[in-house]
Amino acid sequence: MSAVKTHVKKGDTVTVLIGSEAIKGKSGKVLKVLTKKNQVIIEGVRLIKKHQKASQNNPQGGIISREGPVHISNVRLSEVPEKKAAPAKAARKKASK
Repeated sequence: MSAVKTHVKKGDTVTVLIGSEAIKGKSGKVLKVLTKKNQVIIEGVRLIKKHQKASQNNPQGGIISREGPVHISNVRLSEVPEKKAAPAKAARKKASK
């Protein structure tokens, strides 16, 4: 089974182009790429509430806020300033005697 090639990967900074007014224009770091569903999970974007039942790990239970998926076609890579290229040859100074 071959992996689907995407224009974003985990750790990239992306901007949401299309979506509800709550998420449109927001940017954040990609936490996870869901290749089978063509979706990405972005840090701090599309926060959803999940009702958590009490368990041994979480005895209190309650409402948990977490990030929801966004379709990969609705995001683009944020522009990152280019790195300065090192000079091809370093200039050398003559040693004075």
